[in-house]
Amino acid sequence: MPEPVSATEEPSTSFQESERAHRLQKLEALRARGIQPYPARFDRDTTAAELHERYGDLAAGADTSAEVRLAGRLVGLRRHGGVDFADLRDETGTIQLLADRSLVGADALRDFATLDLGDWIGVTGTVIVSQRGELSVRLAGFELLSKALRPLPDLRHGLTDPETRYRQRYLDLIANERTRQIFDIRSKVIATTRRVLTERGFREVETPVLLGQAGGAAARPFYTHHNALDLDMTLRIALELPLKRLIVGDMNRVFEIGRVFRNEGLDTRHNPEFTELEAYQAFGDYHDMMELTEAIVSAAALDALGTTVVQIEGRDVDLKPPWRRATMTELIKENAGVDMHPSMPVAQARAIADKLGVEWLEVWGSGKIMSEVYDASSEHLLIEPTFVMDHPRETSPLAKAHRDDPALVERFELVVAGRELANAYSELNDPVDQAERFRAEAVLQAGGDAEAEPVDDDYVHALEYGLPPTGGLGIGMDRLVMLLAGVDTIREVILFPTLRPEAGAPEAKTPPAGAGMTHVAAEAGRRGRSSRPRRRTRAPRRRSGRRPAGRRR
Repeated sequence: MPEPVSATEEPSTSFQESERAHRLQKLEALRARGIQPYPARFDRDTTAAELHERYGDLAAGADTSAEVRLAGRLVGLRRHGGVDFADLRDETGTIQLLADRSLVGADALRDFATLDLGDWIGVTGTVIVSQRGELSVRLAGFELLSKALRPLPDLRHGLTDPETRYRQRYLDLIANERTRQIFDIRSKVIATTRRVLTERGFREVETPVLLGQAGGAAARPFYTHHNALDLDMTLRIALELPLKRLIVGDMNRVFEIGRVFRNEGLDTRHNPEFTELEAYQAFGDYHDMMELTEAIVSAAALDALGTTVVQIEGRDVDLKPPWRRATMTELIKENAGVDMHPSMPVAQARAIADKLGVEWLEVWGSGKIMSEVYDASSEHLLIEPTFVMDHPRETSPLAKAHRDDPALVERFELVVAGRELANAYSELNDPVDQAERFRAEAVLQAGGDAEAEPVDDDYVHALEYGLPPTGGLGIGMDRLVMLLAGVDTIREVILFPTLRPEAGAPEAKTPPAGAGMTHVAAEAGRRGRSSRPRRRTRAPRRRSGRRPAGRRR
C-alpha cells in the first residue's frame, strides 16, 4: 500500500517518481486495450451543487430514478468488494459515487477499482441517497477523461507549506477549500465592481501597458525595448494619465480594471504586478468619489460574503456606509497631539518631525513633512473605514487645489485596518498649474526625492484642450480582496504571485541583444511600514532608513 502523503507538503520526490512510474504502466495498459485516457470532450448535464440543491432533502434510501451525467476529479476512493464508493469533486462541490458490481458488471468494477486519486472521470448514473443518508450517484457507466500521473497531497488535512502553495498554485487549489473560497471572493469582487460602475454609466476601456514614459504614480517602472521601433519603453505603473486623456476626449465616465507593474521590493502588501481599478467622472469631485467608493466596497462585500461586516484584528468592522471623514490635520492633532499645516515654517515642521522621530529630506517643504508625520502617527491606527481628506498640495501634483485653502488639495485616501485601500482626487484640470507642479517635481527629483512625479509634457498638452471638472478614484483590488477574505498577505489573493527563485534553481540567462526582454532586476531590500510604494535613494537625508512616501492610485 502506498505510503501516506504529508499534510504539509507535496509528496516526496522518491514517492512521486515511483508512483508516477506505476501510473505510467497503468496508462500504457489502457492504451494497449484501445482505451483513450485523454479524450477530447465529455458532455455533462449537471454539477454537484445542482444535485445537492435539487435532491438534498431526500431521506436515506431514496431512489429518484433521475439519470444524470457529470464530471470531476476523484478525491476519495473506498473499496468494499462488490460495492465501491468514491468522491467526485467538480468546481461546485463534491458528490458520492456508488459502483455496484450487479449493475455495472465485474469488468467495469475492476476498471473502476484501478482508478487513482486525482484522475478526472465522467460518469452516468442515477441519483439516490445511501442508507447512511449520503446523496450519491449510482453508476451506470464511467469514462476516464484525464489520467493523473502524480499523487495528490493529503486532501484530509490540506496543503500548508507556503512555498509549495504559492509555487504550485494548482496543488493549493486542489488541496485547500479555503484557497478556492478566496479566489471565488476575488472573482465576485471584480464582477461587482464592474457592475456598480456600469450601472452608473461608466464605460470600461483599455489603455496601453507599454508606454514611452511611466506616470500617474511614484514608483520605479520595468523597462523593455521595442525592436521594430528601436525604442526603450516602460510597463505602466498606473492607469491615470491615459484615462484622463479620454475625459479630455469627451468620454465623460470611464474606468479600467487592469494589471500595473512596479519594479520594487516584495513584502506582504506588495507584488511587482497587481490589479488596480481607476475610474474618472466628468463634472464630479472627490466628494462624488467618496460616495462611489462606499458603493463599490459595500456592494462587493455583500456579493462576496453576504454581509458588510468583516473581522479585523478580532473585532467586527462594518463596511456599510457612511464612513468617517477626517482631514489629515485633524488626525495628526488627534493622534500626535500637534498642530500642523503646509503653510507653517519649514523649521517648525522639521522640529515636530524630529520630536516624533520622523525623517525628512532637505528638499522637502512643510507639506511633505506633514504627510510623513501623518504616516507615522495615524495611518496604522485607523481600523474602521476612514476617508483621510485634504492632503498637502506638495504631496499631490495631480490633484486640484482645495477650494477653501490653496495650501491643500482635494484628495482623500481610504484607510481600513491601517492600510491604504483607495486614493482619489478632484483632478487638477488647469494646464498652467499642472505645468508648474511638474516643474516643482523636477526640482524635487534633482534634490534626491526618488518619489517625485515624472514630468509629462504630452499630458499637459492634452489638458490645454480642456479637461472638465473631474473626480478620479483608484482602488487596489488585491487589497480589497485581502480585506474581505481576511488574509494578511497579498500572495494569498494573487493566483501566481512573484517569488524569489528556489534555492538551487538555475540562474536566469541574460537575453540576447535585441531580444526585447523586459528587465526585471528588482530593487534590493524591502519596503518600510507604509502601505504606499517606497524606494531607496542615495540623496543626503536628515536621518537614514525611512524612505519618502509615494502614491498608489
